[in-house]
Amino acid sequence: MRLNDLVTVVTGAAGGLGRAITQRFLREGAAVVAIDINHERLDRLVADCADPRLTAFEADVASGFDCARMRAFIEDNFGRVDVLVNNAGIYPSQGFEDITYEEWRRVIGINLDSAFLMTSAILPLMKKRLGRGRIINISSGTVLLGTPTYTHYAAAKAGLIGFTRSLASELGPSGITVNAVAPGLTLTDTVAATVSAELLERRRVQRAVQRHQMPDDIVGTILFLASADSDFVTGQLINVDGGTAMH
Repeated sequence: MRLNDLVTVVTGAAGGLGRAITQRFLREGAAVVAIDINHERLDRLVADCADPRLTAFEADVASGFDCARMRAFIEDNFGRVDVLVNNAGIYPSQGFEDITYEEWRRVIGINLDSAFLMTSAILPLMKKRLGRGRIINISSGTVLLGTPTYTHYAAAKAGLIGFTRSLASELGPSGITVNAVAPGLTLTDTVAATVSAELLERRRVQRAVQRHQMPDDIVGTILFLASADSDFVTGQLINVDGGTAMH
């Protein structure tokens, strides 16, 4: 029960990695506010977990209005936040010359702006518990590999790393740590439906650990960063990809 009684907020909570984070955090004793834009997936998450410590909240985390609405709900129902996991994101593949500015802004908004909006909304609630807080941003191994057809996505995920480091320096005196995790290509349902089998196989053989990466492979690192075991770790990017990019 490494997160016993901690109030945690997970964005993109009903998707592959978000679902794995939510389920593990519940097993570790946390109260989880699971945020997702897809109410059907949220309903399935609630039904599958069947845990009274899980609270689902439908919201678009790239919307300032929705983030403010979410913050008011959490303040009314929990009063504080101990852990924030900025996990929400989309992963479209598109050649650079075919990316419109509108699509660029959409990808940046969901993958990067959402972390700013969520952190801005949650931080006052996190500061209520003096001397401790955890912000964990989910970046991507694409920023280390120079992955083609993901320019907008990689730019957003690289921005999260700069955001993490600067915010860690600023919030350190408050006892709040800020770290980022960079997963490799992870075999979620969405990836399985949108990424070619050839690319999945190429990533598999490029790893030192030559198997497909699954959501549960990443959750242990996120749990470590959320727990007291990481009290003196902040401003870091932890690469979790089975040894594709030895960063």
